[in-house]
Amino acid sequence: MKEEQNKSTLSKIWLKDIFFITIGIFSAAFGLESFLLPNRFIDGGVTGISLLITETSNLPLYVLIILVNIPFLILGLRLIGRSFAFKATSAILGLALTLALIEFPEITQDKLLVAVFGGFFLGAGIGLSIRGGGVLDGTEVLAIYLSKRFGPKIGDIIIIINVIIFLAAAYMLSIEAALYSMLTYLAASKTLDFVVDGIEEYTGVTIISENSEKIRVMITEKLGRGLTIYDAKGGYSKNGSYNKYEVIYTVITRLEISKLNNELAKIDPKAFVVMNSINDTKGGMIKKRTI
Repeated sequence: MKEEQNKSTLSKIWLKDIFFITIGIFSAAFGLESFLLPNRFIDGGVTGISLLITETSNLPLYVLIILVNIPFLILGLRLIGRSFAFKATSAILGLALTLALIEFPEITQDKLLVAVFGGFFLGAGIGLSIRGGGVLDGTEVLAIYLSKRFGPKIGDIIIIINVIIFLAAAYMLSIEAALYSMLTYLAASKTLDFVVDGIEEYTGVTIISENSEKIRVMITEKLGRGLTIYDAKGGYSKNGSYNKYEVIYTVITRLEISKLNNELAKIDPKAFVVMNSINDTKGGMIKKRTI
């Protein structure tokens, strides 16, 4: 019985992943063919490299999407695992086939609309494929590898890669095309973040107060959140003795921060509060998004 339940759960997960990746492929292909390609705009990352080569050669984009991503797929297999590499390969091949077989109409020639909406659909496509466990752009795989090998932050590496791509676009296409392409990248990256992280960005909250019991009741009853309480002692002391207290840790959405602060002000205005952003959570009393 338990084995059948596990198989059913795995089947549902795979169907959900296939759904996200499929929708992501069509969204990215629509953004590329209906907005970016006809107007010679590019994006950042591997997609940007493929678009740049397409604009300066006779090679079709669907071929370059595969060729340029091959090294990153090999890296993904080594760094992340077979399941990721399989899904990523399927997503990239699916995007290449969609670009080769389906003709999407050109929507507009307005450069601002092309940059914003081309980036939007491309970013949504990449984000949905990530939600499905794969990728349509191997830049982050390279960034993870370089970060582990040489130490810099992943975000810094991605910025450096994109700066090089946009400088090449300014030289090979035009400065105006490079500037609009930067706007495309910003629209794509913000849309990607929204699709992957959702509107409910989570915030981890650490609270130190003498009224920890009242705060505990407030968080569980008024906010409906779970929390963790652990014992601690102060590290600063003039007379050699350390104050002991309870530390409360909970996770809320950014929409609940104001309510939490207001309730804390009523209970203990002098409470020490530390907040930090969290990309996602699993389990516990957190209201999860449905997609």
